[in-house]
Amino acid sequence: MAYTINKTDGTTVATITDGTIDNTTSLTLFGKSYSGFGELLNENLVKLLEHSSSTSTPTAPLKGELWFDANTSQLKVYDGTSFKPSAGAKSQSAAPTSPSAGDLWVDSDDSQMFLYTGSAWLLVGPVYTSGQTLSGWKIETLASAGGDKVVSSMYTGNTRVSILSKETFTPSVTQTGFASIKAGFTLNSTLGAVFEGTNTQAAAIDVSGTSNTSGTIIAGGNFLRTDAADTTTGAITVDTDTGVIIGDAQELTVTVTSNNVTVAQTSLDKDLKFTVNDGGVTKTPLQLTGADGGIDMVGDLTITGNLNVSGAYNYTSSNIVQHSDTFLKVNVAGSDVDSGFIVETPDTDDARLFWDASENFWTAGYGASYSQVIRIADAVADGNAAKEKVLKTSAAGLVTVTNVSLAAVGSAITTGDTSSVSVPTIGQIATFGAKWGGSEKTVSTSAPTGGDGSNGDFWFVREA
Repeated sequence: MAYTINKTDGTTVATITDGTIDNTTSLTLFGKSYSGFGELLNENLVKLLEHSSSTSTPTAPLKGELWFDANTSQLKVYDGTSFKPSAGAKSQSAAPTSPSAGDLWVDSDDSQMFLYTGSAWLLVGPVYTSGQTLSGWKIETLASAGGDKVVSSMYTGNTRVSILSKETFTPSVTQTGFASIKAGFTLNSTLGAVFEGTNTQAAAIDVSGTSNTSGTIIAGGNFLRTDAADTTTGAITVDTDTGVIIGDAQELTVTVTSNNVTVAQTSLDKDLKFTVNDGGVTKTPLQLTGADGGIDMVGDLTITGNLNVSGAYNYTSSNIVQHSDTFLKVNVAGSDVDSGFIVETPDTDDARLFWDASENFWTAGYGASYSQVIRIADAVADGNAAKEKVLKTSAAGLVTVTNVSLAAVGSAITTGDTSSVSVPTIGQIATFGAKWGGSEKTVSTSAPTGGDGSNGDFWFVREA
């Protein structure tokens, strides 16, 4: 007779004929008189014991069936569609693999619980890890003479940094860093804690103290006042081009325009003076005069750099003007014009030494009569090739000219003047030549021929 196998709700799972088995479910069901049923029965019992432990889901599971997922080491239950974690959280250092939505995991390293949303692990709590210790808000009840007070304490690294309270009270039990608690935020006094940020409004500043708590916590007495004379040991920066205005009538201003700084005396015809203490005596070495717009300077003036004067330079002292520079340069612009020095004389004329730009040489003179200043470089050794030039000897000590005219004929040349270096005149030479009657003299080692000389010439033959 066949077996009819029913589920708890009465529905039929399978009908098993005698001597046969059925694998409609994850267990093997066997009919009446099936030989060898003992092995299959024992295997069914083992599966029930281990909840079908495997890396893959059981085949043909029934709703409510348990399966131990060997992949995630979780016990799961079949809900008619898929296997879902049965309950409880996994405690391990790394996040479980292949989690399902709703899984819980306790991070054993940080002592924090996470919930798997189906796509990511979401921190349930606490917000701090075990290594960070208590950090964040904690709601606490503190006893006081006026009864218990509920406060919110802010912890960081297991240290209470501040307390948020709706009222002011003094705790009955000593709270480290909180002798009294104010309505609002009270900071732990032992930490030197401060509020960092921007304060947009303050009703007043206590200026009684000048001792700064730190380099960033400044006592009220160290702020400059606008209602009284005050002193600062630091620099003052005015970060605006309108600058600084000084004086009850705003006489002195320091302003900036396009990065150019202007120091101005704004009162009509008033001066701007710069004074120094010279050995206890107040002196004014520099004064900008408002009446004429001039500059008055008293004392020695040292200039490092160039002094450029576009107007006239007037020197009224009788002292000699001294320049330590080895050169004095004029006409710096380099334009091609006459330039040099003018010496004023008592009469209407003057004396000048200047460079003649048109002739390219130095010129000097007096009373509008000027001539070239001769240099060695201007003189020539060849007066024949360069006429109307000053002469100089050549490297060999020679001078070349076209002609030389002497003032007088000079004494007659004699045959004894062999060592004289004087230059003879034409007259002297002519006189000396007349002694021979004007005849040509020839000295040779050979006798003359018929074609040599003229009548009256002398021919001297000497031995070779």
